[in-house]
Amino acid sequence: MFDGRLRARVLAVCVAAATALGMSAAKADPVSLNVVDVAGNLQLTQKAIEAFKAKYPNLVSNITYTNAPAPQLPGKIKAMQAAGRADIDLVLTGTDALAAGIELNLWMKLLPDQQAGLPGVLDKYAPGPRKMQDLAQGYGLEVSYMPAGPLVEYNPAKVARPPQTPQELLAWCKANPGKLIYARPANSGPGRTFLMGLPYLLGDNNPQDPINGWDKTWAFLKELNACVPYYPGGTSAVMKELGEGTRDMTVTVTGWDINPRALGIVPADFRVQAFNNMTWVNDAHFMVVPKGVSKEKLAVLLKLMNFMLEPQQQAMTYDDGYFYPGPAVKDVTLQMAPQQSQDVIAKYGRPEYAKWLAAYPHVQPLSAQAMVAAFQKWDREVGSQKSQ
Repeated sequence: MFDGRLRARVLAVCVAAATALGMSAAKADPVSLNVVDVAGNLQLTQKAIEAFKAKYPNLVSNITYTNAPAPQLPGKIKAMQAAGRADIDLVLTGTDALAAGIELNLWMKLLPDQQAGLPGVLDKYAPGPRKMQDLAQGYGLEVSYMPAGPLVEYNPAKVARPPQTPQELLAWCKANPGKLIYARPANSGPGRTFLMGLPYLLGDNNPQDPINGWDKTWAFLKELNACVPYYPGGTSAVMKELGEGTRDMTVTVTGWDINPRALGIVPADFRVQAFNNMTWVNDAHFMVVPKGVSKEKLAVLLKLMNFMLEPQQQAMTYDDGYFYPGPAVKDVTLQMAPQQSQDVIAKYGRPEYAKWLAAYPHVQPLSAQAMVAAFQKWDREVGSQKSQ
């Protein structure tokens, strides 16, 4: 009889434990995520994000994707946070909105605050991307990488001798008014790479200080402004006009050279030219989490971030050359990428890129605070009358 009562008591305890576990499991329902892309990054990563959803249906029920202009997002998030709302769970951003969000204190601190959920994450990065990761100051995780530029892209039927120095670019622009165009740096990877690369090309006093160290750069941009017709709000508009023949030349980066030609937006035979003694200003995309996201969603987002840095997912970032090469982590080769990516790079890539990437030095972009200051000064003193 004693054994019977003991068995009954043990059974009751087990039932209670099972019930509690069931209640706990019921609380951990799959979450719905709202992802906002202000960098065109979904072109590289959406398939991997969908693979995560398919692999973990117990974690994610639905993912909504939205594209937005980088300059507009920080103000929108700031207003939502002031109202106590958390409508955006993950932002995919370039250095532009990353910097603005750090300046406005919008992003959740991931490292070291969430280090337990991101074990060994910094050790995954290749050397160049690892240096770029420092730009995030712990507020984001790099997901893709590009040694960007600046480069000159041109129509060889209209440009017999492409400029190889800023002075030659200015002379060509003056001789061909309205035929050179570039986009507003605050919302354009090629635009901001050109902006940040000029101080090195022109020999400015301090290339990392746009306010006190760029006298030659600001003078050059103001003189160039006289022959630039207007500044589109994004790079896509630039490439459309270049491809249609409205413009004959622009400034570009590796990915924005390869991808529009692969897509047929720009003719395949258009060419690029490196500046003499150039300095590569590298670029990257980051995953950032706005403050206010719930603990339940944050746990899933950390798992997603780890997933996105796995070699298989990173190999997808070769894509169609949009952010060439793309992978941020170690030992992810083109041979690991989908066959379509391999075919595109083989057809539209440039043999000279390997030579230039090895020949010229690489630097990080401006710090978050300096980048915001540079964008504001450009908007105010260069593009104020011509930006669209």
